[in-house]
Amino acid sequence: MAKTAIITGGSRGIGEAMSLKLGELGYNVVINYRSESSKALSDAIAEKLTKEYGVEALVVKADVSKYEDCEALVKAAIEKFGENIDVLVNNAGITNNCNFIDITREQYENVINTNLMSFLHMSHLVLPHMVNHSSKDDQCCIINTSSIGGLIGVINQADYCTSKAGIIGLTRALALEFAGKGIRVNAIAPGMIMTDMLRGVNQEELKALAATIPQGFIGDTSDIAGALGYLLTAPYVTGQVISPNGGIVQQ
Repeated sequence: MAKTAIITGGSRGIGEAMSLKLGELGYNVVINYRSESSKALSDAIAEKLTKEYGVEALVVKADVSKYEDCEALVKAAIEKFGENIDVLVNNAGITNNCNFIDITREQYENVINTNLMSFLHMSHLVLPHMVNHSSKDDQCCIINTSSIGGLIGVINQADYCTSKAGIIGLTRALALEFAGKGIRVNAIAPGMIMTDMLRGVNQEELKALAATIPQGFIGDTSDIAGALGYLLTAPYVTGQVISPNGGIVQQ
């Protein structure tokens, strides 16, 4: 019987790559999206998961910054695939890229609620289902998407860095609390990754960005999906932050 994974923000970029990796590993996947513009993308991923990997997929619209929406998302997953949730990938995230003096309270609260509070909400709702069936030999996993912004400071990203650093704290605390219950909690902290945002940048600017990376090139979403695959299949790894970043940050 296939296991079940929920991924928030799973419809584009890093989220899409991780959704497909989950399918490749044999999980039935619950793909969460927030905006209507992402529904078609989510449906396309669900179709690809079924055709290429033979797993089932469920697409659920939810604003995971809101606890009630998270409750509805988890309920939909359980109604479709049963009480046992094996993997939670907390990936939903946004950024403002704004000078801290000019940023509004609404803007930074939106970032904190989406990037950090949603991780708390989803973990709080999913962990009871994991505790009920996880064990040393049949582990459940939570994977949290942080960022190098959670490891170092980034100009005009105070709220974003705060949220991503908070994710690392949450990861380490939950890893300790649930280690004895067969549940592993880890984080991935991507560096500069080629997503839609960077595809809009001209080639000269991309070259300049790549030059700031010790390895000399911008990463791909497959690098993050690969880290996810490793963490899901590494039974002795918990409470860790893996940072595919080309050498920008060394832990």
